Amino acid sequence: QTQVMGGGNAQKTATARAKHLAKEAKAKKGSQSGANAAQMTIKCTICMTPFAAKNSLAVLKQHSDSKHPRDDVYKCFPHLQGAAAE
Repeated sequence: QTQVMGGGNAQKTATARAKHLAKEAKAKKGSQSGANAAQMTIKCTICMTPFAAKNSLAVLKQHSDSKHPRDDVYKCFPHLQGAAAE
């Protein structure tokens, strides 16, 4: 009498496919890190540090004062110059 061993290649393939599909479905839900990276729309022109668009002028000024004390806040963030005039 011959013993039949379980778990052939077809079973392994099906299990691997199911795991892969579950992993893909989880990845499609979106990650918080991807959402955070999309919000980083402002960059310091000197050191290229990204900032979220919702950051206030105080946060950007603090960065300018602490990281680039010799430069003006408008050199780091030139888009603020037009906003300050309005």
